[in-house]
Amino acid sequence: MVAALTRIFGMHNLALAEDVVQDALCRAVEVWKFQGVPENPGAWLMTAAKNRALDVIRRERTARTFAPELGRLLDSEWTLAPVVEDLFRDSTIRDDELRMMFSCCNPRVPEEAQIALVLHISSGFGMSEIAAAFLSSEAAIQKRVERAKRVLATSRSLFDLRDADFGARLSAVLRALYLLFNEGYHGASAEGSVRVPLCHEAMRLGALLLEHPLTATPEAHALAALMHLHAARLPGRLGPSGELTPLLDQDRTRWDADLLATGQRLLDLSATGSEVTEYHVEAAIASVHALARSLDETDWGRIVGLYDTLLGIRPSPVVALNRAIAVGEHEGPDRGLEELHAIDGRERLDKYPFYQAALAELELRKGRHGIAREHFEAALGLARNAMERRFFEQRVSACREEPGRVDKVGTKVNHDPREPPGKPEAR
Repeated sequence: MVAALTRIFGMHNLALAEDVVQDALCRAVEVWKFQGVPENPGAWLMTAAKNRALDVIRRERTARTFAPELGRLLDSEWTLAPVVEDLFRDSTIRDDELRMMFSCCNPRVPEEAQIALVLHISSGFGMSEIAAAFLSSEAAIQKRVERAKRVLATSRSLFDLRDADFGARLSAVLRALYLLFNEGYHGASAEGSVRVPLCHEAMRLGALLLEHPLTATPEAHALAALMHLHAARLPGRLGPSGELTPLLDQDRTRWDADLLATGQRLLDLSATGSEVTEYHVEAAIASVHALARSLDETDWGRIVGLYDTLLGIRPSPVVALNRAIAVGEHEGPDRGLEELHAIDGRERLDKYPFYQAALAELELRKGRHGIAREHFEAALGLARNAMERRFFEQRVSACREEPGRVDKVGTKVNHDPREPPGKPEAR
């Protein structure tokens, strides 16, 4: 809705577009309360926004300028309604939504602010959700977004994908979708560790990229592959009561076979270019997990090698943490612990619960239940939501059981081979 309205009003009237959307949502709250939710809520909201846009243009076209590309088409009643109707067609809206994502990634806006804008404008993230994704305060994010919007207001139209700085903007768009998916799959939100709708929203926006010939790059295919391969595992990742299920205990028959197949196909398509990106490597790691019929049949040596490649492309403490976990699976808990303690910049993981959990799981495999319990209790103290707290409480309890009943690491399950929300250096 914001993208379609901005196409009509012009980027300099972004605040007006957001106000019209807010009006449509408020109208829905009032009407649906008495008439019930319509069969197609999205179409109802689009119609409400379109009608409100017509009212605004009629009232303000003498005092305000709108999108320059529409020229005088909005000035005449003969052309106004047909033009607005055409701009609210599904195919046009999808194109405008793609252009809006690229508009948010203006090179005059800092990268983190670009991503925050995509999350806020294209995906409807609130300031608190964006703050959680960036490990920042809500006030700081609010200021960052407001400053970025002022930069956008200097442009009068949505970004044209044929412009010269397309490549640089595409990189920022991909990063924003990566963060959006990751916040859903393994985020820091107080609402829960897994938020499936956010994963689906990232995949939907990723599909928009693959539909356009200019944005359907090998890197975009790699990111789409990564998201599909991880999304396929979501049905097995949550238990009946919404609890996190360790990879060791997941029923792999519940993994979505169609999403796995799509992910593998997209990964194959991503190999058409000459560059290997972080998304290629992470998708390859996800593919190794997806192809294994059990935890024991996983090719941990290949995963360690892929993490070595990823560290060369984008070194970070979290990537090193995941590599150390894989080393523990491949070479045993002693080697895994060595790698965990040797992580460069591991102080950035001080507030990340799964570093403590990784230490605990490997200590548990060595039979040192007391030390493992201390680490799990530390992880419990860092838990960010009820789902994580329940998981760590269960692991604390497991440390009190006799040694023969706990014999395999469970950390992998909770922390898949992905970067958590936020830039690596922020961790």
